[in-house]
Amino acid sequence: MRKVFATATEALADVLRDGMTILSGGFGLSGVPMSLIEAIRSSGVRDLTIVSNNAGTDGVGLGMLLESRQVRRMISSYVGENATFARQYLAGELEIEFNPQGTLAERIRAGGAGIPAFFTATGFGTAVAEGKEKREFDGRHFVMERGIVGDLAIVHAWKGDTEGNLVYRKTARNFNPIMATAARMTVAEVEHLVQPGDIDGDHVVTPGIFVKRIVVLDHVEKRIEQRTVRKRA
Repeated sequence: MRKVFATATEALADVLRDGMTILSGGFGLSGVPMSLIEAIRSSGVRDLTIVSNNAGTDGVGLGMLLESRQVRRMISSYVGENATFARQYLAGELEIEFNPQGTLAERIRAGGAGIPAFFTATGFGTAVAEGKEKREFDGRHFVMERGIVGDLAIVHAWKGDTEGNLVYRKTARNFNPIMATAARMTVAEVEHLVQPGDIDGDHVVTPGIFVKRIVVLDHVEKRIEQRTVRKRA
């Protein structure tokens, strides 16, 4: 199977459709699959459900899809850095399903592991638990959460080989590994492409069996979401 594609647009050409569910790796602006998001925007697909820890920032990352109004619904944990998201949500133009961050991560991991649902104590007695099954185990109350499986997962990796084995770098690892396992089609953008055997097997984070297509980036712009510096002495 040929996994390496020349561009993000080519890799997604016969995959994208209106109304699909897309899992996007990244946390803030770290490890975000920017080129794949740009290709989704350029394709013009609409009514998307996006599963992501957050919504990027205005005009950057998933913020691009919000500005072009291609997103109908978001399943997220933290969206506080995007004013466009806030305006659309408050105007009733965007649906949102908020999740505690650990619950969101476990829902995605469960989906990738073939687990349809699980129970967690997080959120019991709050709005998060409304409309969900509750159970008591060993004297504690739990809420049932469903695993998440998407139509497409887009991820960013530091290094990958032509078989799709991926390695992530530092905090850019974040949600990418679990996203890669929890979709029917996973497309990865990589900063460095190597040959099979060039990555130590013990260092592989995402095995190539999960990755169907790969795009090699010719340029990577690593933005800083919030710059914090000390005053000069």
